[in-house]
Amino acid sequence: MSDLATALSNLNRPRLLVRAARHGVSEYKRDRDLRRISGHNSSASPRRIVSHLLAQEEAIERTRVARDGTYSPNKHIEVLVALMAESRNLPAPSAAPARTPRRTSSDTGWRPTTV
Repeated sequence: MSDLATALSNLNRPRLLVRAARHGVSEYKRDRDLRRISGHNSSASPRRIVSHLLAQEEAIERTRVARDGTYSPNKHIEVLVALMAESRNLPAPSAAPARTPRRTSSDTGWRPTTV
């Protein structure tokens, strides 16, 4: 879990991509979108799904940075939306403090650092 948490917290993406993805999280439907975006069905473990989405996002990011003509901002945003939404399903870290705050409806899961 700490590997995924570290990888998620170390993501650093352009502000415009992050803002677009944040807007899309509210429209994300796991049953509808997960298979289309990542190829996994909704019964797969959250850890496996997030790991796959991270790898997929890193490949897309390399394409973006290389200014490759095959880069698709739409696909990049879709993967970021799924990554943000699916990161909410990860179990809490085992080294959590004794008293953890309750999640509220305003919690949006993982939020990447913007450039």
